[in-house]
Parts: sequence; C-alpha cells; structure tokens
Amino acid sequence: MFGAASAAQGEGYAAQRGAAPLAARMRPASLEEFRGQGDVLRTGSPVRRLIEGSAGAAGPLSAIIWGPPGTGKTTLAHLVATSADRRFVELSAVTAGVKDVRAVMDAAVRERDLYGRQTVLFLDEIHRFTKAQQDALLPGVENRTVILVAATTENPSFSIISPLLSRSILVTLTPLSDKDIREVVDSALTDERGLAAEFTLDDDALEHLVRVAGGDARRALTSLEAAAGVALDGQPAGRHTDDAVTITLGDLEQAVAHAAVRYDRAGDQHHDVASALIKSMRGSDVNAALHYLARMLEAGEDPRFIARRVVIAASEDVGMADPTALQTAVAAMHAVAQVGMPEARIILAQAVVHNSLAPKSNAAYAGVNAAIADVRAGRGGAVPAHLRGSGYAGAERLGHGAGYVYAHDEPDAVARQEYLPDDLADASYYHPTDRGFEDRLRARLQWLEGRLGRRPDPR
Repeated sequence: MFGAASAAQGEGYAAQRGAAPLAARMRPASLEEFRGQGDVLRTGSPVRRLIEGSAGAAGPLSAIIWGPPGTGKTTLAHLVATSADRRFVELSAVTAGVKDVRAVMDAAVRERDLYGRQTVLFLDEIHRFTKAQQDALLPGVENRTVILVAATTENPSFSIISPLLSRSILVTLTPLSDKDIREVVDSALTDERGLAAEFTLDDDALEHLVRVAGGDARRALTSLEAAAGVALDGQPAGRHTDDAVTITLGDLEQAVAHAAVRYDRAGDQHHDVASALIKSMRGSDVNAALHYLARMLEAGEDPRFIARRVVIAASEDVGMADPTALQTAVAAMHAVAQVGMPEARIILAQAVVHNSLAPKSNAAYAGVNAAIADVRAGRGGAVPAHLRGSGYAGAERLGHGAGYVYAHDEPDAVARQEYLPDDLADASYYHPTDRGFEDRLRARLQWLEGRLGRRPDPR
C-alpha cells in the first residue's frame, strides 16, 4: 500500500507495515486507556465489576455486548479476560459451530479443576449463531463453566434466544463522541504502539476524519493509517529529515474515498432507518426524509421495500388530506419495479417529497382501527334485512332485500335508510380534519349525516 520510504521518519513506520493494523496495536490495554461508554464503565457497574474481578457473593455474570462497530466490544472482552488471571478463548460465530463450543466447555472444566482458573469465552457476532448453536451455550453459562462475553451489532431482542439473554447482563454501547474520537486519534499519533510521533495531522484533516469515523474508533484508526501511507508516498524521494510527515486533508480524502454507510439490511438498523424515514415524512421534514431515503439507497436497500413503505405512509399519514399522495406513491411503486436502480432513486424521491409536504390526516387510518376494535369486541349484530343479498332463489321468502331503497333513485343519490347493525346505529368512526382536501370532506360528511338522519358527530 505504501511506496518506498528512505527518510528516517519513514523507516520506523515502514517497519510496522508487517505488524498488526494500527487499530489492533492501539487496542486499550486497561480501563484508563478506554474511551467513551462512561455509563457502562461507571464505578460499581456490572461490567466494571466483572473487569475488576469483583464478583461478590453473586459470582461473575456473563454479558451480551450490543453496539455498533468500533465502540469497544472486543476490547471489553479482552479486559474481562486479562483481569483476575482468567483464561481467554475467542470464537467467531462466522466459523465456529456447536462442536467448537463444546470443546471450549470441556477445556474450561479442566482449567477450573486443575488450575482453579475461570475461562472467558468471547464469541464475536453471536447473532450469526443459530438457535441450536446458542442452545449449546446455555449449560456452560448457567453453571458458570465459562464467563460468556458475546458481541453483536444487531438488536439482541431479535437475534439472541431468550434463555441466553435471561442468564446474561445486556450491555449497550453507543457510538463514540467526537471528543472521544479526537482523543483516540491523538493517542494513535503519539503513542509508540501507533505512529510514534512520526506524523502530524492538519486540523481540517482531523475534523474530516472525525466526521468520517461516525463514532467508530476502528474506522478512525484505519482511515488514519491509510492516510499516513498516502502522505508518506507523497514525500520526495531521498528526503532525509527528522521532521514529522504532515497528513493533509487531501491525503485523508484520497485514503478515504467513500465513507461506509452504517446500515445492516438484516438487522435492527434496517428497521431503525426505515422507521426514521416514515416518521420524518409524517413530521413533514422533507430534508430528513430525503436523508434517510439516501441512507437506505446507499446501503443497498431494496428500492421496492422503500416504495411499499411510502405507499403505506401515503394512506396512514396523509390520507384524505391529499388523496393524490397515494396515487403518486402507487405509481412510484410500479415504476420502481419496472425501472430499477439507479434511476429508481429519482422516482422514490418524488414520492417521498410529496408525502412529506402534503397536509396530514390519519382520520381514515384511525377510523378503520376504531371499527376493527368494535368488531373484535363482539359488537355488530346481524346485517339489516334490507341490505342482505337478494339475488338468489328463496331470498325473497326470507325477507332479504325487502324495503331496500336504491340510492340512484333518490334526488341526491343518497338513500335515507339504516346501514349499520342495530347495536352500532350511533357508531362514528371517520372524523375528517380541517387540513387540505379533508376540510371539504368534513362539510360533505356533515351534510350526508343530516340526509341519512343520523345525529351529527360533536367532534
């Protein structure tokens, strides 16, 4: 990745090229070096007690660590293992199976019986384990044969079996703050394990690096290491100096061509970003809605899925305040299926903008929910006889259709007769707002209620 380096300051860095990546070299070796997660590591917290070996009468607890990449999940597992003279075993759910888990359990029993040492099993990406594989962990966790420290980037409620969750503490990590990321970068620039003061970072490059990192310390260090290589390649051949190499904004931009979008189509981020899109359209914030649309598209989300969500929002949140929003959304859904990406982004953007800017009403949505609630509660007797089907032999003898008034025979095409079952004669489900087209419907509804002989809704 790097070019030849003849400068003195380049030799030390070049010697590290065959070593571990910068992010691995800078992994915190103690709690004092750990950045962020103040709530998780506060004095007396379960995780801190586990790391410090203060098990107490209750004994050490296994932990499920949930958080986005680069927030310290693996580091916490290493800190738990290295404290209190514990044995550390690391497995990846990508490659490990039930056989590997059982082998760890057997070795842990021997370690406990022969040497009195506890075993910490760090299982990365536990959400990739099947139910059967997770079941294999239960006996060891319940009997404390091992202290399980499992890491996941997906919501444990969706990806981890309940018995395992109930036997562990759930530790939720959050993205690092900008201040934390700056401290991580500053340490990597000066620490002997890192770049050993052989490089400096321009202020504007630092700010861009913090922004690109997005709260992910590993991404920040990986980007810094790549930018250091670009800066080193840019030095004149044969230049000898003790001065540090400066990493500029241009070096960083060249190293980090595109910030990866944090979005997992199979996990909770899929649901979170989709929810944010819907809520932004509902809240009439067109800029936020377009942002979340862009995040979904850039992450490779199926545009047909997005289109379906926009169609639902057009009815649920816009409704009759602007009936054309549904027309736009349905047209977009069909067009997206025919056109595909990348042009589908334009079609989806039009539908999202329409939904966002349209006046809002959930009256139709609330109306059907209220009607369903009555049905589920057992309300709604027999269909009135005059509304029953009369197009078959014997219907007249049963009195079906007798007395029915055909609406088109009436002057206003409104037939005054009872349509609801007797026990729901006064039911009122649809309550139009005064927003958009629905304001006109409200006046129409009031007139219709009068023509049908129903009591006007006080709302």
